[in-house]
Amino acid sequence: MTEGTVDPRFERVREAFAKNFAERDELGAAVSVTLGGVPVVDLWGGYQDQAKRTPWQRDTIVNVWSVGKAVSAICVLQLVERGQVELDAPVARYWPEFAQAGKATLPVRYLLSHQAGLPAIRKPLQAGLNLTDWHAMCTALAEQEPWWEPGSRFGYHVNTFGFLLGEIVRRVDGRGIGTYLREEIGGKLGADFMSGFGPEEDHRVAEWVQYQRAANEDSARPWLEVDPATLEGVDLARVLAYRNPPGHPEWQVNSRMWRAAEYPSTNPHSNARSMARIFGTLATGGEVDGVHLLAPELIEQANTIQADGEDSVLGRPNRFGLGFQMTIPGVRALGSGPRTFGHYGNGAVLGFADPDIGLGFGYVCNRAGRSWRDPRNIALVDAVYDSL
Repeated sequence: MTEGTVDPRFERVREAFAKNFAERDELGAAVSVTLGGVPVVDLWGGYQDQAKRTPWQRDTIVNVWSVGKAVSAICVLQLVERGQVELDAPVARYWPEFAQAGKATLPVRYLLSHQAGLPAIRKPLQAGLNLTDWHAMCTALAEQEPWWEPGSRFGYHVNTFGFLLGEIVRRVDGRGIGTYLREEIGGKLGADFMSGFGPEEDHRVAEWVQYQRAANEDSARPWLEVDPATLEGVDLARVLAYRNPPGHPEWQVNSRMWRAAEYPSTNPHSNARSMARIFGTLATGGEVDGVHLLAPELIEQANTIQADGEDSVLGRPNRFGLGFQMTIPGVRALGSGPRTFGHYGNGAVLGFADPDIGLGFGYVCNRAGRSWRDPRNIALVDAVYDSL
């Protein structure tokens, strides 16, 4: 059922991975761990499709959702390292149109830490616009007045985060963030991490199976069930963050349009091996195998709390550095380490770095479960730390 390799010290991870299939309804998945930049776990198993016709392969990729936010942040931080972007400079220095609607002094730092007050766009947008028109999405964000005074609170920029960071990358570097990701991170590290790709990759993409909530199970996002016509302010923003633009019936997850789109906060595709390599590089000072990803001082800044407390969009505890979710022990831990940082993705996907022990972790799956902490990723992470 499962394939791959495990260092003998990490045999517990293999056992936990197999148990996910036997007891936790895993369909297809992969888990990878690096220690000091060296792979010590690289496992995959199950099926790419719900019909169980296509086995999960070594090079299978799958939607990793919001893990793309952390990797998008690396792109911006690389520009900071090169002196092309300043964290406390106004976004409008790089994107002049952004100065509209009271945002002339809003700093880049607030975009990275979800403090900008731009989790949603108020004006109604055409269905599927986020997949088809980058310019229109960025124009709408430039016109949008913040839903709260920037810096006064924070709230998860669920689907706008990638456009906000990606437009800075485009304005400063000249490349779209999908191209930048592929060339500056994936290509240099030898990692599969893509936001937007052609049909030549479709044969190795795992079908995403949406989470089916039980009849007696409470919704994780009850505010989405409220009529938006009855809402205003941040309460309205919470709904529009997920509902505007509405989805297009022909361009949903698993469609060719979804895979082709440059939608870096939400649709990146990767695998566990690549995620462990990216986060493992951050965990070892920003370099691996002679490849430089990010300077140690910027990694340290990125792993410093910028926003902490109740998330105004999600309505639950959250904690952000510069683009990364940070561990909240006892609430939403990212491993056992006190300084772990990374990002959860929809339905249990997870990638993180533990800089205190030089560990990188990646887990992907194609059957959605709980967001974010799910019995499958909890079991794997516990097995990793139990092995140390």
